[in-house]
Amino acid sequence: MQLRYLVIEGNIGAGKTSLCNKIAQKRNAKLILEQFADNPFLPKFYKNPDRYSFPLELSFLADRYNQLKKNLDNFDLFSELVIADYFFMKSLIFSSSTLQQDEYRLYRQLFDIIYSSLPKPDLYVYLHKSVDNLISNIKLRGREYEQNISFEYLKSIENGYFTFFKQQKDLKILIIDTNNVDFVNNDEDYRMLVNTIFHEDYDKGINRIVF
Repeated sequence: MQLRYLVIEGNIGAGKTSLCNKIAQKRNAKLILEQFADNPFLPKFYKNPDRYSFPLELSFLADRYNQLKKNLDNFDLFSELVIADYFFMKSLIFSSSTLQQDEYRLYRQLFDIIYSSLPKPDLYVYLHKSVDNLISNIKLRGREYEQNISFEYLKSIENGYFTFFKQQKDLKILIIDTNNVDFVNNDEDYRMLVNTIFHEDYDKGINRIVF
């Protein structure tokens, strides 16, 4: 199968955006990156999650939908490659970890209304890293508002992703263990990872699970 619409995701600090940028540049692909840096609720959420989780998740829901709708509606998925560093289902994964039950029920109703109108990727790739390695990456990249992210929060997000994977029946999912892979600084690791994703040459140096 030739990939036309590829999604690469992972937990916070997994390196998904770095990998998307690198692949898109080398393959001349259209790149869709989640816009979060200017979200006014994000720094507030990390300081006071109980108060700001609902407006944060609603703002992300609206932003993700608008961005994907704008970029995918008029894009020729049959002749070009598009790469995104998030899938719309991410909204449910994160909100299930941050929202109270009554908030989540309302949020889920809004999500279900708009989810069916978006195209599904040909392949969904999840970059798996241990929570300890995620925390190391988060500290290394130095975003001030991320420095207090807890082990427990990252673990809950990880659990949310794996629960999501088990529930999927119509989405091709590739999980890649990147704990011992440095695709940013090591060209050999990058080639192995890309070959695994695009089925060009499966290499035993990459641990993978296909759903």
